[in-house]
Amino acid sequence: MEINLRENNNITIIDITGEIRRSDVMDVTLHQSVKDQLDDGMRNILLNLKNVEFIDSFGVGEILASYISTQNLGGHLKLSNISKKLYVVFQITMLTKVLEIFDSENSALDSFT
Repeated sequence: MEINLRENNNITIIDITGEIRRSDVMDVTLHQSVKDQLDDGMRNILLNLKNVEFIDSFGVGEILASYISTQNLGGHLKLSNISKKLYVVFQITMLTKVLEIFDSENSALDSFT
């Protein structure tokens, strides 16, 4: 998994590439990347999953933990560009009822205002 950060109008966009899963060679987890942004005072975070090919239960837990950490600080965490395959995982885990998921980055960014 590769994580890249960028900012747009006080919204941190976290671009994720590859697989969100447990690995023996993890430098930084997704949750840690989100926590770092929260520690820096950012409260609006968008996870761009356009280039995510696979997610396992660890990855789902990472996203849920990131959501909870953000909510606890009064922030908002949203997802965009999720594939149909990954959307099914979120449906099965009932996280579609908890997480805000958008088809495009632009619609997700607009929702923060």
